[in-house]
Amino acid sequence: MNVDFGMLYHSFGNIFTLNVMFLIVVGVTGGIVVGALPGLTATMGVALLIPLTFGRPPVASLSMLMGIYTGAMYGGAISAILIRTPGTPAAAATILEGYPMCKKGMAGSAMAMSLFSSFIGGIIGCAIMIFMSPLISGFALEFGPVEYFALAIFGLSVIISVSGRSLVKGMMVGFFGLLLSSMGLDPISGYPRFTFGFSELMEGPNFIPTLIGLFAVSEVIANIEKMLKTEKVKAKLNQYLPSWSEIKRSTGALIKGSLLGTVIGSIPGAGGDIAAFVAYAETKRSSKTPELFGTGMVEGVAATEAANNSCQGGAMIPLLSLGVPGDAVTAVLLGAFVIQGLQPGPLLYKDHMDLVYAIFAAMIVAQFVMQFVGMVGMRFFAKVILIENAILMPMILVLSMIGSYAMRGNVFDVGLTIVFGIIGFLMQKYDFPLSPILLALILGPMAESNLRRALVISGGHASILFSRPIAIVLMVLAVTFLVLSIFTHNKIEKRLAELAVKDDDMTLT
Repeated sequence: MNVDFGMLYHSFGNIFTLNVMFLIVVGVTGGIVVGALPGLTATMGVALLIPLTFGRPPVASLSMLMGIYTGAMYGGAISAILIRTPGTPAAAATILEGYPMCKKGMAGSAMAMSLFSSFIGGIIGCAIMIFMSPLISGFALEFGPVEYFALAIFGLSVIISVSGRSLVKGMMVGFFGLLLSSMGLDPISGYPRFTFGFSELMEGPNFIPTLIGLFAVSEVIANIEKMLKTEKVKAKLNQYLPSWSEIKRSTGALIKGSLLGTVIGSIPGAGGDIAAFVAYAETKRSSKTPELFGTGMVEGVAATEAANNSCQGGAMIPLLSLGVPGDAVTAVLLGAFVIQGLQPGPLLYKDHMDLVYAIFAAMIVAQFVMQFVGMVGMRFFAKVILIENAILMPMILVLSMIGSYAMRGNVFDVGLTIVFGIIGFLMQKYDFPLSPILLALILGPMAESNLRRALVISGGHASILFSRPIAIVLMVLAVTFLVLSIFTHNKIEKRLAELAVKDDDMTLT
């Protein structure tokens, strides 16, 4: 499919009407709020607001939903940076550098970079979606159980990059996460495993309560310990864009994150959370100062936010081209298309090309609206860190409980959040990294279910895992990334040891 620039130009004319622009602004603003509140994911935001599209023309309805999608993907970074609680799973990787920047008094800088990176990633994702839809969707169509298993293994190879100082502790946490991911119904036989009699664990530990417990509740418990000793974070509240030097430092991370996010997002079932962790790991691996990652590196924020926001364009590619949702949000959007009497897939391009281009235009416009709304609201978002801990911590705890309950309306999930909050607190206390658990919970079920399916197809012969070109490439990339990550980790340890020796020499002199 060649791009029809005339039709694209005409589509922008349809978007720049008072009614449609108003709906996009409402959608983006609502999406940011939903994304920033722990537990209220982009998927939930789109699902909740679909009823508002009833009776509206397809262009207006889908434009508003694109706005919600765009706003929510950025909104998750706000709470991740300010209160160490990712508003959406895709923002979990943003904590790794965003929250340390906030603690150093650079909250304004971190938030400005997250907004700018979200905008750049979203624009690049949209551009690739427009120009490369047929090619990338054809690539995604080649994915079967073998390829998904290889993709999961490639994602799990990132664990070393997010393990902190101790590889052993990182691997231990990763294996613990894989053990947790095995809870629930067996993916082939349907037999319940490790549920301990709780029907709520039939699908395994719910991801959102687990995420909130590990990062939000654990932080609340940690702050209760040091409430009287904690110094108040000071931050500039008037930074709306990253500085030129920060943009120059982060250019490579922005480009790599955007490209990785779009490609990974175009693979059905992958999603922004995987893309963000992979982009972060690659940025850390290729950095000249990898030993500083984890202390508040703006490049890390740029990579993760560019990746998870470019996933939006990537996930729309298989939805529009094949009728196959790229992630949970586009699965809900598929329902919105059907409500409008439309069937995504090849026939959509044939029979409703004008609507396809209107969606392209709406997504691009939504990125600019997100940048504007984000800049307007920046001062108000950043003021969260000025609230006294004695007030802020109970607020975070209450929001965490509400977010956990809202996902399924189940009190069991609230208890799960508290349990994982205690686990997260103990892990932090003894210097165990938290991020490997998230990766394992995301990728463990994908790896197991697709491995089992592949072995069923082959009659139990493991050779099937090395019989498909895409799977072989992903496996080779996983091994290569693993080796390079170990090398990078050793380099970090060596540099830190040298710095420690220098500090000792300066102390003696």
